[in-house]
Amino acid sequence: MAINVSTSPQESAAAGDAVHGYDAPDLRVFVFALFFIFGGITSLNDVIIPKLKELFTLNYAQALLVQSAFFAAYAICSIPAAAIVRRAGYMRTAAIGLLTMMVGCLLFVPASSSATFGVFLFALFVLAAGITVVQVVANPLISLLGHPRTASSRLTFAQAFNSLGTTIFPYVGSIVILGGLATVDPATLSGAALDAYRAAETHTVVVTYLCLAAALAIVAAVVWSRRNRLHEEQSHNGSILQAFNLLGRPRFGIGALCIFLYVGAEVAIGSLIVNYLMQPSTLALTGQEAGKHVPFYWGGALIGRFIGAGILARVSPGKVLASVATGAIALILISANTTGAVSGWSLLAIGLMNSIMFPTIFSLASEGLGKRAAEGSGVIATAIVGGAIIPPLTGMLADQSGSLHFALLLPAICYAIILSYGLYARRPAPEVERAA
Repeated sequence: MAINVSTSPQESAAAGDAVHGYDAPDLRVFVFALFFIFGGITSLNDVIIPKLKELFTLNYAQALLVQSAFFAAYAICSIPAAAIVRRAGYMRTAAIGLLTMMVGCLLFVPASSSATFGVFLFALFVLAAGITVVQVVANPLISLLGHPRTASSRLTFAQAFNSLGTTIFPYVGSIVILGGLATVDPATLSGAALDAYRAAETHTVVVTYLCLAAALAIVAAVVWSRRNRLHEEQSHNGSILQAFNLLGRPRFGIGALCIFLYVGAEVAIGSLIVNYLMQPSTLALTGQEAGKHVPFYWGGALIGRFIGAGILARVSPGKVLASVATGAIALILISANTTGAVSGWSLLAIGLMNSIMFPTIFSLASEGLGKRAAEGSGVIATAIVGGAIIPPLTGMLADQSGSLHFALLLPAICYAIILSYGLYARRPAPEVERAA
């Protein structure tokens, strides 16, 4: 899946092939904007979940199907997205992804009209399919746009913009979407009255996503106008499915597993924050006030990524990964075994520990892949499906145990495996794994 990229014929002659990277500051800004957009929209799930849980009287396992529908798109669409990049190039594929996201946002209109939970799940799946396409473009593209030596730093910096989006969007979403939470108990309604109530209450959700659809249409138009900004030479040799044979490399295969576990744990905790903080045993907040606390979780990741970018330049990435995974486990144990402010704020502080996990695992797993790095990116994007599997399993633990505190055991196990991988990958990849 090698794609040689230059920003113009003149720059191509000066820069050499894509192995050496390309100096294109304007396109780096474009990629940072993509990270901001898809990060912010993804984090809106955290405020939609309690809204839909209330409207459709769902248990935790059912409510967290929102994340299953959303993150299933990564399993289904990542490899096809990589195939589109091979044929259409980065910029055209990014425009396709943005338009798909726009369609997903527009599907919230029939979802609200039908007042059916399943239609909301379908709209979220389509939206996530577009995000998957954009993310498959963004990760390898940011690596190309600069010197390979600083690729890890650029990816960590780009992830900070992702965190900026996940910090801002939930705060706004909590005001708009959760402001009217629990004004009426849906369990007291039935038939046409219940359908009318659900349609009316989801109107705020629809308005939010219609605004996002308009913004996405504008961004897609801008990207399409620059579709020839990169002069790409696509390679169509071989089956795209050959990328999965990279899983036979222990460093890469275990790294992909850790991406699966990390995303699952991060999303599971983020999905439960509102309900967790509403409990009398923690902060006893209203739905809207609890929603306003979600940005503290994602904001911790934002701050941690700026700090982590400096630390990673001086300390072995594997050791840093093991350290933050240890911190996440400690915070989970504190939150699960305390009450009040300590319990609530220790859960929110896990965001700080999450900060450098994705880019660090990605870099450690991809180390030594050479020309197959883009293929590896597609496989790792597929592993993000952990966000579809771990959250509902965490919800099942909460339902069966009757305790959100106990349900945190599953994310703790995920972090324990990530800790082990950090220790395993603390040294550079052996030469045998560096073969392209």
